[in-house]
Amino acid sequence: MEPVEITEDGLLLRPWRADDADAVHRACQDPDIQRWTTVPRPYLPEHASGFVTGFSAGAWAEGTGAPFAVCDAATGDLLGSCGLVSISAERGVGEIGYWTAPWARGRGVTVRAARAVARWAFDDRKLRRLTWRAGVGNHASRLVALRTGFRMEGRLRATAPDGGDDWIGSLLPGEVPAPGTPGPAGPGTLDARRAAVFGRPQPVLFATAGPTELRLRPMEEGDLDAIVETCRDPETIRWTTVPDPYERADAESFLAFVRDTWAAGTSATFVFAGPDDRYAGSIDLRLHPTDPLLADVGFMTAPAARGRGLLPAALTALSTWGFTTLGLARIEWRANVGNTASRRAAEKAGFVVEGTARGALAHRGERVDTWVGALLAGDLA
Repeated sequence: MEPVEITEDGLLLRPWRADDADAVHRACQDPDIQRWTTVPRPYLPEHASGFVTGFSAGAWAEGTGAPFAVCDAATGDLLGSCGLVSISAERGVGEIGYWTAPWARGRGVTVRAARAVARWAFDDRKLRRLTWRAGVGNHASRLVALRTGFRMEGRLRATAPDGGDDWIGSLLPGEVPAPGTPGPAGPGTLDARRAAVFGRPQPVLFATAGPTELRLRPMEEGDLDAIVETCRDPETIRWTTVPDPYERADAESFLAFVRDTWAAGTSATFVFAGPDDRYAGSIDLRLHPTDPLLADVGFMTAPAARGRGLLPAALTALSTWGFTTLGLARIEWRANVGNTASRRAAEKAGFVVEGTARGALAHRGERVDTWVGALLAGDLA
């Protein structure tokens, strides 16, 4: 396959050259590129030279890929890498890959480049489908894919080089936005807002319960013993679905789940703690899988921390964050009928109990009735 150049939307996409090696080496020292791509670590000058000469030329010659250097069309400055990392001409499919140099970020460079590559793949190479994949948690890459027109199709387990999971998406001819148009997931959209939130480390929130100042922080290994104690408490077992008996391994699995769902952008679980930073309970906000404006809450309080008003304060702080930062419109609360402690906490945080749902939840082998309540964004005003 003969190498080509593409000029579109202020960019020049061209084959790699030997004199690009220094800029590639400099770009690939970036922690995000090393974290989310398969570049060697440490990334040495010989790796850059091998990429821009042997690997790139071989992919074009063999027709197995189409790697482009992404450059500013006016100045020629190198801005990133984008291309087809694999091509199957027989099946008519290819996979796109990209990275942005640290000095070129925040300018829409990779979105423009990915759209140009996709258009070329469909129009010139006559491919019928492009795929995209990235490690779960790589929200910047996911946002570029969405803005290029890719449709998110799911999650592949244990496919990443480190054994982690990958997101996967697809793009078909006719789905690439025109040059210069914002396309889906543009600035200010929920996708963009949430990519900015979940693509960074989990924040710390603050609340006040009477004289007590609370911190809502990420869960840590140091919380596991307190979680085990809380989940062995008879009241926790009675009203939740935690394993019974609850072992240390269950707490470790819970911590792994909490970190995974933050990376995936599907849930935010916080530990709430007083000035001593000891675990007083945990609370989570779970985003609805199909309604982007809806979430529900779940929580549990350590036995020694009950009755002090800590949970309503934490619930108010988390709900406020959900409305203002994640753009939610409605947060739902559910509890088994009879769980008056959970109901009191929800009502103190402003939730309105809307009724009883019959047989709504599975609880230790049977269907049980639940109270249902909600807090709306407008309620906080």
